[in-house]
Amino acid sequence: MDETDPPKARHRPVPSTRTARLGAFGRLAGGVAGGILGEGARRLARGERPRMRDLLLTPGNIGRVTERLSHLRGAAMKMGQMISMDAGELLPPELSAILAQLRSQAHRMPPQQLRKVLDAEWGPDWRTRFQRFNATPIAAASIGQVHRATLPDGRELAIKVQYPGVRESIDSDVDNVATLLRVSGALPRELDLAPLLEEAKRQLHEEADYEREAAQMTRYADLLEGEADYLVPRPHADLTTARVLAMDFVEGRPIEALADAPQDQRDTAMRDLMVLVLREMFEFGVMQTDPNFANYRFQPEERRLVLLDFGATRDVDPATAEGYRSLLATGLAEDHDAVREAAVESGFLGAAAVERHRALVERMIDIVVTEMNRPGPFDFGDRGFVEILRQQGLEMAADRTTWHIPPIDTLFVQRKISGTALLAARLKARVDVRALVRPYL
Repeated sequence: MDETDPPKARHRPVPSTRTARLGAFGRLAGGVAGGILGEGARRLARGERPRMRDLLLTPGNIGRVTERLSHLRGAAMKMGQMISMDAGELLPPELSAILAQLRSQAHRMPPQQLRKVLDAEWGPDWRTRFQRFNATPIAAASIGQVHRATLPDGRELAIKVQYPGVRESIDSDVDNVATLLRVSGALPRELDLAPLLEEAKRQLHEEADYEREAAQMTRYADLLEGEADYLVPRPHADLTTARVLAMDFVEGRPIEALADAPQDQRDTAMRDLMVLVLREMFEFGVMQTDPNFANYRFQPEERRLVLLDFGATRDVDPATAEGYRSLLATGLAEDHDAVREAAVESGFLGAAAVERHRALVERMIDIVVTEMNRPGPFDFGDRGFVEILRQQGLEMAADRTTWHIPPIDTLFVQRKISGTALLAARLKARVDVRALVRPYL
């Protein structure tokens, strides 16, 4: 095994036992409590009467929380990443800062810990199965890290290795992150998070089952077999276990690198990705629901998307697909009343929010319908209307008594749609979305 590593690599063992992870959260709580006491004393000495939230979300405490969750990795870090991407603009800016940093921070396992994991999964003689195995990961994320390896016959593989203790700590990590949100005051106490937390735990348990992910990867590879616009790696069953996923290594550039590509290349890539989302919902009945940009790569010469990471793949409820179909059809028909009714019926909007903020809802629907029906390609780089919608959404969200959690299936599907739109905005792509949607209506 090649154990060379760059001098600036961030190695840190992952706490792998329940006791160690509980201790890490305990040290986090102690450090935050100390920060609260210190900041409270300083402000009281200045004659101030600070709120608890102001004492909690100080720069020092933000740093403590970010560092500790990055160290823990696993579900704690994954939840932070998910919340940051999905709801960052609605959270307190200080809390958003904690969660946003988690998207780019990931320590690596030291070589000794990596070797221990692989010994347990493959047996102590596993090195004989490779011509070369590079201990330096080519990617490190919340649940596992990816290594490049070469088989004796010269085939290149990508090997995803799960951090130790991740699967066993999912439930407690999710509960601890939920406590962070509650204590921060970001969520109203009246909001029942229990169903959402249970679903998050279920989803994360599925993502931590690499044999399941290998099956979903094969499912997608079969669905897209022979299509020139997409490439899905194939897993290698003989090297895949519940905690190690072996797959073909596929060359590709990070999808964000397309930001510097010609306009037509950006447009083509995003059109193909949006076509895939529509096919997932209306044809395949299955969707990879994690829109993390790292899950897509691009091969510029072939003009082909490489699709990675199928842990968050889930079946799409036909009722959810029908709700989206109704929203799209009524929006393109410019029927404002029908859009509002479809949004409530499908669970996008709560009835209480519509009743208490009818004028605000109508203004938001008017903006969306107008943008949907502009002639020609939709310019995702023009974000002026998004800021207006954001301000109106924040105005409505200020009435915490009307907060509403959509159906779980809708939340996951919408996460994929919103993440795809966010990527299109990053690339400033122009796509005729109406032309893509119409065949499904």
